[in-house]
Amino acid sequence: MPFENLNAVFHLCIFTLMMKGIIIILFSGLSFSVNAQSYRDSIYAHRVHYKQEFITDSHSPLKASDTDYLQFFAPNIKFRVVAKFFKSNDTLPFDMHTYSGKLKPYRKYGDVVFRIGKKRCQLEVYQSLDLIKKEATQDYLFLPFNDLTNYATTYAGGRYLDLALSDIKNSLVMLDFNKAYNPYCAFASGYSCPIPPVANRLTVAIKAGEKLFGNAVEEK
Repeated sequence: MPFENLNAVFHLCIFTLMMKGIIIILFSGLSFSVNAQSYRDSIYAHRVHYKQEFITDSHSPLKASDTDYLQFFAPNIKFRVVAKFFKSNDTLPFDMHTYSGKLKPYRKYGDVVFRIGKKRCQLEVYQSLDLIKKEATQDYLFLPFNDLTNYATTYAGGRYLDLALSDIKNSLVMLDFNKAYNPYCAFASGYSCPIPPVANRLTVAIKAGEKLFGNAVEEK
């Protein structure tokens, strides 16, 4: 075979491999896009369910028409983080303060350690001593927190995350701050909403989850 033909075949092979690489990259990008879209859809579905609970809960501070004014950050997968869980042993019960002045009995169940960007964060996880008496809520864990968005774009009194004992696997737990929600005290007075303890004040901005009620400020 003449040298010119060998050279042409060589370049054809290189071109074919390059095209295959491009196709692989395109498919990889498509896969990521689909996964990201699927995650966003799951958060939007979660928020539909969240709004519906205000309508069905007899103790709700909101009417059905009020749910149109619930505001959220756009879903952001960077605020869905895997945390290392450290269980606390032999912790004593304590009274957590609430915004009504009533005290509620809790115990510290453990700590979660994670990163938001380059910032190392740590929060305490609590177990309600009232809820563990009920079979339906024995699995429930409570994670209240404050962060640097409070007063500006989120409720000043902090927000909550719900967890379950079954969420902890091999000393790891997923924290999805896109599901962070406001206590009822953010909407009306007369509720006994736990105040996040000092240990749960984050020094980062969690721009995820629920925003101020009726807040029309757009994030830039």
